Amino acid sequence: MPSVLFVCVANSFRSQMAEGFAKALGNRRWDIWSAGSNPSGRIHPLAIQLMAEAGIDLTMHRSKGLGEVPARRWDCVVTMGCGDACPSVNATHRVDWAIPDPAGLPLEEARRIRDQLAVLVRELIGQADRRGLDKSAGTDKDTCPSSSR
Repeated sequence: MPSVLFVCVANSFRSQMAEGFAKALGNRRWDIWSAGSNPSGRIHPLAIQLMAEAGIDLTMHRSKGLGEVPARRWDCVVTMGCGDACPSVNATHRVDWAIPDPAGLPLEEARRIRDQLAVLVRELIGQADRRGLDKSAGTDKDTCPSSSR
């Protein structure tokens, strides 16, 4: 089963939304997690609201640190703004999405970021599926799209 880890600084907004979209799109074919380099300990209320608007419930999610996710070699690690704080994550492929932190932004800007994440996650899942990523089928092709945003 392919694995992906979404990482931002606080694991309260961007990486949580990306995890939510990926779980909704991945049909349980993926092992999907999110974590933060400096977790806040809570999910931002606006992230919960924005994802509810998209039909995804984050109320049972919790903010996690990198030490709280499975110790493994991830097929794909997607970082969002944690830069050098994330080098210890063991991954076959890495992608950095230059996504601003929506915390503190006006609602419409936060919605645009949510929608941008939805597109990026859809592309990630779609490209990986097109490459025959399903490891249960015995393939070992790239998990992450090679381009970064």
